[in-house]
Amino acid sequence: MTPSLELIYINAGGGHRASAQALQAIAQQQGRNWDVRLVNLFERIDPGQRFYALTGLNPEDLYNKRLARGWTRGMAQELYVLQQLIRLGHRRLLQRLLPHWQASRPDMVVSLVPNFNRVMFESLRASGSAAPYVTVMTDFADLPRGRFWIERDLPIHLVCGTRKAVEQARAMGHPPALLHEVSGMLVRPEFYAPPKQSREQAMRRHGLTPGRPTALVLFGGHGGRHMLQIARRLGDMQAIYLCGHNQALAERLQALPAQAPRLIQGFTSDVPAFMHMADFMIGKPGPGSISEAVRCGLPVVLLHSGATMPQERYNVEWVREMGVGIACTTYLEIARAAHAMQADLPAWQQRVRAIDNRALFEVPEILETILATAGRRHAVRDDRARSPAVQSALS
Repeated sequence: MTPSLELIYINAGGGHRASAQALQAIAQQQGRNWDVRLVNLFERIDPGQRFYALTGLNPEDLYNKRLARGWTRGMAQELYVLQQLIRLGHRRLLQRLLPHWQASRPDMVVSLVPNFNRVMFESLRASGSAAPYVTVMTDFADLPRGRFWIERDLPIHLVCGTRKAVEQARAMGHPPALLHEVSGMLVRPEFYAPPKQSREQAMRRHGLTPGRPTALVLFGGHGGRHMLQIARRLGDMQAIYLCGHNQALAERLQALPAQAPRLIQGFTSDVPAFMHMADFMIGKPGPGSISEAVRCGLPVVLLHSGATMPQERYNVEWVREMGVGIACTTYLEIARAAHAMQADLPAWQQRVRAIDNRALFEVPEILETILATAGRRHAVRDDRARSPAVQSALS
């Protein structure tokens, strides 16, 4: 029988969904004998869409709107409150998730989301399933105190993309047999494919000057107001601005004067094509955008301040340690760093090219090994569907 794998994601920020889609795509390309299903966690927690009925928004929409506006200051405190609410609502969340596990009966669960792994794992076990549970971290590291990605005292397989994350897991007592280190974050297969056309052809098609140093400005799939401030200070530099779903931002950027060629692009599913036209990237310290840029050979200039989200703060350290970028706290510093990087591009790009992130190909091998070890013993049987654990959770 074909084993079924459920990849659990959320739409907050886009990185979790993108990682799930990357795993699904590579499994299909490799011809894996898997039935891969993408599962939106919030749709299982709130199947009746009560939150949407009350507010007219999905839970992730509020988070994404804040990212687009750059309203990220204070998120450390909000994250703590969210974690406390999840713990207080543990029993109710478990009850919400039980029907899903009982109906879907996956042979493996692969989580690409933080915070909810304890309740997902315990609800899976309460359903009577012994299916292996794997958490694939989509951040470079956990928070200093853990419990964002890494849970204590649970037999969960943990996939880490940096040495820092591995060290954190070991310090928290994570069993070595359940700890798997890979060479980076998951990025989509397109970032490993060669460009569809030469850089010169692509640049001319978009009105850019081949041979002229080019910055790519990217602040996630929903853009960000920071891009306006950066554009005002980089008017003399050829640049590509990827605005994502933020059409209002694209229009405001288009209205700004510029002394150099400039490309303003709305949402695109072909981000690698634009990265291949650039020499370096300017953006926030998000794990996805950093990993994609490095995969395309681009050093990075990062905006890092007190508004940087807590789960992204270590990313700045990683960039500095690897020598692949510059972190700045003001827009003026970003402009200076961009010009400094432009003046020494070969050295920056050489350090970036030394990093070989093969996580997209390493993770499926890890999952295959876990499946083979687990065998079919974990399949949920009808006579266990109403086990004492299930009855206790539902009572």
